[in-house]
Amino acid sequence: MKKLLIASSSSIYGSNFLEYLSPTLTSFFEGVSTLLFIPYARPGGISYEEYTSRVAHFFNSIGIQVTGIHEFDAPEEAISNAQAIFTGGGNTFELVNQLHKQNLFSALYKVLKNGTPYLGTSAGSNICGVSMMNTNDMPIVYPPSFQTLGIIPFNINAHYIDPIKDSKHMGETRETRIKEYHFFNNTPVLGLREGSWLEVSDTVITLKGNSPGKWFEKDKSPIDISVNTVLK
Repeated sequence: MKKLLIASSSSIYGSNFLEYLSPTLTSFFEGVSTLLFIPYARPGGISYEEYTSRVAHFFNSIGIQVTGIHEFDAPEEAISNAQAIFTGGGNTFELVNQLHKQNLFSALYKVLKNGTPYLGTSAGSNICGVSMMNTNDMPIVYPPSFQTLGIIPFNINAHYIDPIKDSKHMGETRETRIKEYHFFNNTPVLGLREGSWLEVSDTVITLKGNSPGKWFEKDKSPIDISVNTVLK
């Protein structure tokens, strides 16, 4: 029975790391005493040690001990034995590159399918989809495949933002980029706005948080998805 929490971001404006999710995480990880952290996305190029320390600071406050996957000689075994797993945000290309390089996708999929509680934020949420092809990140490395976990049947566009009225920005909007994706691909995409997340309980996927999601399908107009909607 799958148990996942897939969040757009680890933080929202004006709050500390994971603070806005704290009440939800306390309940979500009830009974968990240790957590495996996957720091491969390393935002801003920080070290695995620094990133893990940041995560441990938060989880210690809710009584959970954190160990980074880089601290294990056998990372696949660490995934198989983990009480719970958190994959943090950063660069999705590098995260996916490392997971493929170390052949960890299969082990990760297996434990999540069998019910190991999983938290993903940003890049760690992107990998829950069918592919990483709707990330906003720069391609700083070239992973061997864009395929990801496919633990949910659509892709995530984390940090989704709507076009800003009267903006002088001349680049593509997120909506335009997702339309470009759908010219070549059929997989639906959920634009996950800041402060929102998905709760996955077995086959039930529910949008939570403080903002609606934006749902995109090929050859259809995008629609807003209200909070507490169960996604098909």
